[in-house]
Amino acid sequence: MAFDTPRGKNLNAIAPALLAWYDKNARDLPWRVGPKARKAGARPDPYAVWLSEIMLQQTTVATVAPRYDEFLKRWPDVKAMAAAPLDEITGQWAGLGYYARARNLHKCAQAVAVEHGGVFPDTEEALRALPGIGAYTAAAIAAIAFDRPAPVVDGNIERVVARLFAIETPIPKAKPEIKERTGSIWPKKRSGDFAQGLMDLGAMVCKPKAPLCDMCPLAGFCAAFARGDATAYPKRAAKKPKPQRRGAAFALVNAKGEMLFERRPEKGLLGGMLGLPGTAWTEEAPADGLKQAPANANWKKTGEAQHTFTHFHLTLEIYAARAPRGFRRGAGQQWLAPEEAQLPTVMKKAVKAACD
Repeated sequence: MAFDTPRGKNLNAIAPALLAWYDKNARDLPWRVGPKARKAGARPDPYAVWLSEIMLQQTTVATVAPRYDEFLKRWPDVKAMAAAPLDEITGQWAGLGYYARARNLHKCAQAVAVEHGGVFPDTEEALRALPGIGAYTAAAIAAIAFDRPAPVVDGNIERVVARLFAIETPIPKAKPEIKERTGSIWPKKRSGDFAQGLMDLGAMVCKPKAPLCDMCPLAGFCAAFARGDATAYPKRAAKKPKPQRRGAAFALVNAKGEMLFERRPEKGLLGGMLGLPGTAWTEEAPADGLKQAPANANWKKTGEAQHTFTHFHLTLEIYAARAPRGFRRGAGQQWLAPEEAQLPTVMKKAVKAACD
């Protein structure tokens, strides 16, 4: 279906204007093949595109860029990552959040190595069949790595399109309309450059709080700019305050100075990762928390560890004790030197609180 922008401009003119701007202003990113290199015949490595897209989910470019280089040096291709132990990958992931991505990174690498001979499929449908690859990531890889005409909508593109068409429906209800409108301006050629151009425009010009509209190549098409209220878009539903949860974690230390860790259940928050034994995380701190300690020992509270997840704030009361004589660890538990354990950030905070 063809659209005209609210300003009466032909949508077919948007892609050439954006691509001309991108050719001159593209960001230099470690995972990107820039427009000049692409015109010279260089093509993106699908592995590099996939890795960067997974890492960039809910994480900023500034945070990901140095970490991406570390990942690429350690695992230069998908077969190397597939052969790596999961604990190495989750350990390297520490600090990037959303740890399910690290587990899916490993699962996807193994699927590509085993089922596809180490070669990423080049269609959205085939990519979506891989672990950890949803609609957005499949479109991004298809467009950027293979130049497939696959409309991509990340946070930056969402903002650009919402302003371009002055979409009044608030996020997240507006997502289907934004996707449709994005498809209406998507070119048949240079799909990868167009996707990255829109991302760069959102990051560099069409900023959330202070858009540089006088520098925007799409200002002449933009309904929000014409109204003089670009920052009013995208519309957003009122945010609910994050709830507070509490729990307890137990640092049991043996005669060697090792600490008792256990692997969390595969499903759920921090699934499959190592952590200190502890209580459930609930709105009210458990009144009998010490009864859930892994041993009958002389427990002393050493402090608290606070951490904020996407949907809630967490406060953990930290208790430490020496392992009593004759203590036997349970199934799924292991003794490790704290500095050698591959832990998520919240558990690093808990260990630090136990040692201070």
